[in-house]
Amino acid sequence: MKKISYFLSIVAIASLSVACKNKEAVDPKLTVENEFETLIPATKETPAFVLVNRPQVDLDEFQKDEDGYIVLFDGETFAGWRGYNRDDIPGKWTIEDGTMKIRGSGQGEAHTEDGGDIIFAHKFKNFELLFDWKVADGSNSGVFYLAREIKGEPIWISSPEYQILDNIGHADAQLGIDGNRQSASLYDMIPAVPQNANPVGEWNQGGVLVFKGTVVHKQNGKNVVEYHLWTPKWNEMVANSKFKPGGDYPLAYFLLTNLGGEEREGYIGLQDHGDDVWFKNIRIKILD
Repeated sequence: MKKISYFLSIVAIASLSVACKNKEAVDPKLTVENEFETLIPATKETPAFVLVNRPQVDLDEFQKDEDGYIVLFDGETFAGWRGYNRDDIPGKWTIEDGTMKIRGSGQGEAHTEDGGDIIFAHKFKNFELLFDWKVADGSNSGVFYLAREIKGEPIWISSPEYQILDNIGHADAQLGIDGNRQSASLYDMIPAVPQNANPVGEWNQGGVLVFKGTVVHKQNGKNVVEYHLWTPKWNEMVANSKFKPGGDYPLAYFLLTNLGGEEREGYIGLQDHGDDVWFKNIRIKILD
């Protein structure tokens, strides 16, 4: 499969408006790659798609905690965050008692006009991401990483997913293979072992480490998933998942087996799956 090269022709300064909890704009300074759209032509195996490149926030504008992690969510605003494939925060996302909450629609994945996934507007390559999460009864969500922005497509088509789930009350826990859709699993590929999620309504500590292709999922102090990107084994896992070539999502196989493009970097995202889910203590350490 051919690799795709992306060329940036202009370096500019721009501004990104991100809605905070009172809907006023937050404008972090930006390190800017020129914003543009690139049409990637169709191949025999893959439909054409449009790759979107938008301005990125300047990480120097964000505080670090005492352990040297950059704080991606300050508990008060959506500074640095925006909707996937949009410039604002979808209205279903709110800030509640220092947490970031998606208010469930009860209609499934992003099925309401004011719903949708969100991303932190900076691309990461090698990093350790930490976050706390909890779910309501029967709730489903996910944390994405190394995502690219594909016009008109959902975020999961180009990104691995750390599953967020009520393992007792949501049907997804019984689907897939050997529990590979339960919490902290690499969604539809590798089950989290041990499965040590706390009960509904209690906080869990989650984490994702990405370093030169090695990926580790963490849950409540345990390493529960490990795998290696950009390898034949990774391609085989994708081919045996719901994202298999020739399946229902033909573009997903190409994007997932070429994660992050030649730069091997991408966005961190949080999923609106139509259910009540809370996040807090979102922070990251750059490992480059």
